[in-house]
Amino acid sequence: MSATKPRETDLYLPVKTLLEGQGYEVKGEIGAADVVGVRGDEDAVVVELKTSFSLSLFHQAIERQAITDVVYIAVPRSSGRAGLKALTANKSLCRRLGLGLITVRLKDGLVEVHADPSPYKPRKSALKKTRLLREFAKRTGDPNSGGATRQGLMTAYRQDALRCARVLSQQGPTKASEVARLSGVEKARLMMANNHYGWFEKVATGIYGLCPKGAEALAQLGDPDQAP
Repeated sequence: MSATKPRETDLYLPVKTLLEGQGYEVKGEIGAADVVGVRGDEDAVVVELKTSFSLSLFHQAIERQAITDVVYIAVPRSSGRAGLKALTANKSLCRRLGLGLITVRLKDGLVEVHADPSPYKPRKSALKKTRLLREFAKRTGDPNSGGATRQGLMTAYRQDALRCARVLSQQGPTKASEVARLSGVEKARLMMANNHYGWFEKVATGIYGLCPKGAEALAQLGDPDQAP
């Protein structure tokens, strides 16, 4: 093993020993593959070796899936919080790509298999889907360009806040129930009380007015119910 920077060849013997222990005949550098293991009539095992996670490593492993479904990547095991974070993230990526993941602790040759190749079946989140579709349905028009920064996006919540601001701009300080009726925003009272954007002020019990910041936002962002 190299005393300084690890080499891909440092990974070969530990990986070969692991596969041989499982009954495979193993050979290195067969065609484009770093490691190939064959056991009877089973599908061949291919392992791609790299000294660290990289996009090229995943590209190579995906190309090997044209040869066999049993493809692993193998990298040196890193220590510390950063190493654990990288391992966790790349293990998740391997599972999505149907790849296996092996790490080798170079100081003693310890080999650990973190994931085996298998078809990826994503776990759907009904809650996330519901939130996505609810926001889509509630948002008026298409006020944002895809790929824009998250800060300052025109959400359905912001559009409702603008509707409340529009009523207060036209009517002056108004009872929350009346703001809800005129704006069509059912939760107008809660929205103005929470005052997420700093646009509203409570001037009396149940009565709200528009702050200068709210008037400025209304002038800048416009009426969400008017076509652009």
